[in-house]
Amino acid sequence: MTPAEKNWAGNITFGARRLHAPRSVAEIQEIVAAGATVRALGTRHSFSTVADTAGDLVSLAGLDRVVEIDRAAGSVTVGAGLRFGEFSDVLHENGYALHNLGSLPHISVAGACATGTHGSGIGNRSIAGAVRALEMVTADGGIVALKRGDADFPGAVVALGALGVVTRLTLDLVPAFDVQQWVYEDLPQSRLGDPDGFDEVMSAAYSVSLFTDWRGGPVNQVWLKQRVDAGGARQAPAEWLGARLADGPRHPIHGMPAQNCTQQQGVPGAWHRRLPHFRLEFIPSNGDELQSEYFVARRDAAAAYAALDRIRDRIAPLLQIGEIRAVARDDLWLSPASGIDAVAFHFTWVPDTAAVRPVLGAIEETLAPFGARPHWGKVFTTTPETLRALYGQYADFEKLMARYDPSGTFRNDFLDRHFPR
Repeated sequence: MTPAEKNWAGNITFGARRLHAPRSVAEIQEIVAAGATVRALGTRHSFSTVADTAGDLVSLAGLDRVVEIDRAAGSVTVGAGLRFGEFSDVLHENGYALHNLGSLPHISVAGACATGTHGSGIGNRSIAGAVRALEMVTADGGIVALKRGDADFPGAVVALGALGVVTRLTLDLVPAFDVQQWVYEDLPQSRLGDPDGFDEVMSAAYSVSLFTDWRGGPVNQVWLKQRVDAGGARQAPAEWLGARLADGPRHPIHGMPAQNCTQQQGVPGAWHRRLPHFRLEFIPSNGDELQSEYFVARRDAAAAYAALDRIRDRIAPLLQIGEIRAVARDDLWLSPASGIDAVAFHFTWVPDTAAVRPVLGAIEETLAPFGARPHWGKVFTTTPETLRALYGQYADFEKLMARYDPSGTFRNDFLDRHFPR
């Protein structure tokens, strides 16, 4: 591995001594059995050091490209290294869909699930919430299979790569559906001033995203992704809750090309062509950026929004754009939405770590009364002691790590910091 190997955003230079690109599970078993420390690597979209190691990195990109649909079970089993954009077409052509997708179709299934990545919608769980079974190579080179209902399963889905190298995942499917997407501009802040108003906005469509630059005044954009059901496609009103319908396609970041984004203006399209914000064939978002994200209980979202607005003068100068989304609760131990219907406050920063870190501290202090949980794959400064208090099964996960990986094969500095032995 060369010193030039970096993550997608360029803020992490991997310290691994070797980068492996196995083509089969058997090769992964050999690497794990022979290596002192091993970490799995997906599509490198994490902004934290969660995937880094001083040992061996195992890229999942070349792994068996399995896509097995089980019609009787209503599920699909996929190779862990596949990107969502690489198998969604197959699902749709066979009459199926995933219930939710993240903003980017560019990310791998295993990486998204391991870090609790999500899409949006008050009734939609994170991507990891669709996992019904998984297989992974464990520290002794063996293979363990877990399924929903097994005692270890809730701790093994959002597991940060700490238990093994996940090689296959089985996901719940739903019938395929179409989506219309509209963008509204300049939503009055007053609409978010109380829990009922906040819920009215966030429940206005199957998936809702608010984009704000935190400079005060109206919310810049609201993206509404509405399912096309039995009634067929619909027209959008020119005005909605005081916001106006955009007169053309938009990118969340002012000045960036809208052609990079999924089609808007109410043109119906398949679920996987509308639920993400960005198209697979283009660079997602900006690319030259850092990202952070914090989850609070939905009941606290209006108060959390007001608290963040009070420190907007700290946030805005370093921000490219902020996004606010809802995520339904799940029961996965380390999921940021574990046990809570959540609202996530996302920040896309300028690529200046030294300048951003103090602002993260200010945000975390501001959101502390609301028990804000950071996204594991994004930059944050929340202390391990604070995280331990925010997750009811933190200690259970530590016991799971000790049982599955007693020799520390999959440990790295990130895990040592947040889950010290």
